[in-house]
This record gives sequence, C-alpha cells and structure tokens, in this order.
Amino acid sequence: MAEPPREELVPGAVLLRRAALPVAAELLQCIDEVVLQAPFRHMHTPGGHRMSVAMTNCGACGWITDASGYRYSEVDPETGEPWPALPAAFLTVATSAASNAGFAGFQPDACLVNCYVPGARMTLHQDRNEADFEQPIVSISLGLPADFQFGGLLRSDPVRRVRLGHGDVVVWGGPARLRFHGVLPLKDGKHAATGCVRYNLTLRTAR
Repeated sequence: MAEPPREELVPGAVLLRRAALPVAAELLQCIDEVVLQAPFRHMHTPGGHRMSVAMTNCGACGWITDASGYRYSEVDPETGEPWPALPAAFLTVATSAASNAGFAGFQPDACLVNCYVPGARMTLHQDRNEADFEQPIVSISLGLPADFQFGGLLRSDPVRRVRLGHGDVVVWGGPARLRFHGVLPLKDGKHAATGCVRYNLTLRTAR
C-alpha cells in the first residue's frame, strides 16, 4: 500500500492525509462499540462551562473534566466502571502514524473520542495532563471536514488553519508537543459514512 501524502506542519508535527481511510469503516464500528459501554456526554470545565463537543473514552484511563479539574481517571465517573478497552484498530493506526511521523515505539494507553455536530468547537488548548510529554499525540479525523487550528507554545502565537477530512491523521510531539491547538465551529454538512457529525480520536500516553 502506498504511503499517504505527508506534510510537516512545523518541526515535530506531521499531517498524514487519508492515512486512516483504508480502515475508516472499522474505526467507526469500534466507536459504536465503545459508545455502547461508555455513552457520549457533554462534560463541564472547572469553571462550569458545558463543552459543545460530546466526549467519551477508551483505554486504561480516560480524560475527564468537572469542578475538580482536568485529569485522567481509570473509571468512567458516570458508570463507575472501567473505560472500554482500547480497540486494536485504534492502536494499529496510531502506532503506524506515529512511526511515520518519527515517533517509533508509541504505545498509547488512552483515547479520547470526540463527537462534533454543526456548531461544536474546541477552543485553543494544550494537552498537558499526561505524565510523559516525550510521547506524541495522534489525532484521527472521521466524517465531516473540520478546520483544525495549530498554534505555538503561547496562546497568543499565530495560528495556522488546516482543513482535515475523512481519514486524515495529525501527529505532534517533540518540540511541537505542547503547542496550542483547537477546532473551529463545525460547519453544516452530511458525510456518507457519518451523517451530520465528525468524530475525532485522540490517542495519547496518559500514565
């Protein structure tokens, strides 16, 4: 199979166009199975803001936010049960993409599953609740296209806008690991595979 088109966004950050497309249907099926065990929910920030993106998790631990702060938890606070296991298909795509981007040996233990509907967005933020910043972040896009924002190490730094489509994968680590990033409000549309939504799988080594 031919290597996907590869674009370096900045040192340490790589966009792999359509890298997940060959297994997109399997990834979507896995999302359905995860959601059966741990349904999507709108979490609240420590300041009480209801997030527009619906979320759930799979893996050894999951990212959560509430009045107590941002953190990882080994159990789903809504069910009291462990999060669903990390699907093998998620792991295969993530480790392959990380290796392609120069981060061989990536072993994620957590995956945040985001569901965007039109109007949902993710404000600029850093992923800094993980224990080891030497490990990259791998982000897989499925469904409706979205405008990904990739900034600098300060919130005030210039932001690059990158259009992400079905099957695109972004990997960032090394000098780019703590760059601010986000997603602009999702525009109306309909995708053959997901309908009126976009899914995003964000894999990381949390512990």
